[in-house]
This record gives sequence, structure tokens and C-alpha cells, in this order.
Amino acid sequence: MARASAGARLHFGFCNLSLSHERLYGALGVGLAAPRVVVDAESASAVSVTVDGATGGSPEPTDAATEVRDDVREYATAAVDLLGVDGARVAVRESLPRHAGLGSGTQLAAATLAAVAAAHGEPARVRERAPALGRGGRSGVGVATFEAGGFVLDAGHPTARFTTDRPADGEWTVPPVAARHAVPDDWRFLLVEPEADAGRSGAAEDDAMRTAVERAEPGLADRIGGIVTRRVLPAVATGNAEAFGAAVAEIGRLNGAWYADEQGGVYRPPVGEVVDSLSGAAPVFGAGQSSWGPTVYGVTDAAHADAARDAGERALDAAGVGGEVSVARASNEGARTDAGNGAESPSADPERGNTKPRGDGA
Repeated sequence: MARASAGARLHFGFCNLSLSHERLYGALGVGLAAPRVVVDAESASAVSVTVDGATGGSPEPTDAATEVRDDVREYATAAVDLLGVDGARVAVRESLPRHAGLGSGTQLAAATLAAVAAAHGEPARVRERAPALGRGGRSGVGVATFEAGGFVLDAGHPTARFTTDRPADGEWTVPPVAARHAVPDDWRFLLVEPEADAGRSGAAEDDAMRTAVERAEPGLADRIGGIVTRRVLPAVATGNAEAFGAAVAEIGRLNGAWYADEQGGVYRPPVGEVVDSLSGAAPVFGAGQSSWGPTVYGVTDAAHADAARDAGERALDAAGVGGEVSVARASNEGARTDAGNGAESPSADPERGNTKPRGDGA
């Protein structure tokens, strides 16, 4: 039995959405040690998929488990075809919240490919094959953090390749990594996951992104470029969590101006209220919306982690919503793949801190 395990990722935003500049997108993000995706696979004559904990005590799978199973069946079928093998029995042991801003789709697709490949003794070549799985078309952060973790800035795509219609799966390449830095060991990331509708995905996400690109103000990209080069990269290189948090939070606000018409504001409701509360909390060095949300991130460190978690709980109270609050380490080593023969690639410590489910604003 082969196993692939990968942590979530945070997405801080893009460097450019304007067609007036030479390169489009260019995403910033960081790999997390937890929560994680865990996928097992073994060789078989056909493709079959099961999802652990799928029923919640009911004889029928939950809606979320059914969606995960259906997605993994597509990924596994594509993986089998790409690898030129007969089939695989795939079991999803752990999965990320779907469409919550944590990279669930890319991490699940990549882990499925890696597990199936390992079960057959084949190289996964995730970066090369991710487009055939429908992943890595705009942001390269998910693939890059799966490969090696850390803080990642990808190079985006040539603007001349932009099309109003979504290209077919496989008709793009994953953006190359322009810069990567290991995240300091004492940095932590507050995760506040409010009870809210899932973020955009699939065709709805494609439509929203293309609308945003066609309307994007080019001046925002110039401002973001200055923040990236003069603030974000120096902060992560020197280990300054306070400066890093403030810089990525500002990038998130500027990205939100591009998306305001598509998501009902700089942040999607109720994310804005949570971000506002965290932005005024001393133990949180910067806060924002990860991807389309609803997950809110906060940058902090080990010394302030408990106080940051308390601030996250107060932020949910102030917004009048339930949710979960946790603190995660970064991962600097990417995914772990075990071929079932005792050989296992190194991986970050999956410590996440205490996770506290909450009621409706209680």
C-alpha cells in the first residue's frame, strides 16, 4: 500500500490581474503542515475509491464525502491513464475542507496522482501532469508547496496567452517558481474558518477570474509589485514575521479591490468582519482572506500563538458566526510519499495546535 500526504496551503493573492502588464497572475502563498490530505493506493485492475469517515454514522455517504469520492475517482482515472497502468484501489484517509481557501482541489489531485504512481513504482511528475488533472492553470502555489513547501512566489503566465474561454485540461503549464524561501521555525499561521458558504470553484471561479482580469486596474499591480520586492521578500528572507504579516495583508486588500464586484466587497461576507477584528489584535501581525475564502489567515509566531487563537475566537464572536480556530506551523518540506516498502520522503511536523469547534457565535 502506497501513501501520499500533503499539507494545506494559504494563498495571499496575485501580483497582477491586468492585461496591461507582460505577465499575468503571479501568486504568493505558503505551505502548511496541517490540516492534511492523506491518500492510500494499491495497484488493481480497475479504479475504485473509498473515503474514510464518509458516513458520519449514517449508512449513506455525506454530501461532502460523495463530492470528495467523485473528485478522486476523476483524478485517479486520469492518473491511471497518464501512468499507463491498469488501475488502482484508492482510499482517502483525510481530506481538506472543500473550497475553503486551503487548496483542497490541488492537494487532493496531487496526492492521488502521487499515491497511484507510488503504488505502481512510477514517478509522479506532479508539476508536469497537474494540468491534465485540471490543476495549476492560474496559480502555481499549490503545486509548488506540494513539491517543496515553504513560502512561494510563482512567475505567472505570459499575458499574451490569456483567453476569455477556459483552456482544455492539459493545455497549460504550471507557472514556474520565481522565489522560494523556507519559513522560519517560530512563525505560526492562525486559521479562522467561519461557518459560511464554500468559496468559488470550477466554472464559477473561472468566470469570476476572467471578469476580474478584463476589468482590472493596472495601477494596483504596480503597487503590489513594490510591496513584494521591498517588503514581502525581505521580510521572509530576514525572518521578520511582523513585517511579513503586514505586507501580505496589504497585498490581500489590494487584491480584494480587483474582486470587489465579484465577491461583494474587498473580502467576501462574513470574512471582512473577521479580518477587521484580527487586524486590530496585537498578537496578529497581519490578516486576510486565503484565496476565495472563507478561511481567514493571521500571521503570528510561537510566542503569540495562544493569544492569536483567542483573538480568532473573539473575531468570530464579533462577526456573530460559528466556526473553527486553530494555529498551524508552516511546512518547508512538501508532501510525503511512502511507497509501502519503508522508504519515505521527509515531511514537516504536522502539528496544528488545538482546534476548537464553535457554535453559532457562542
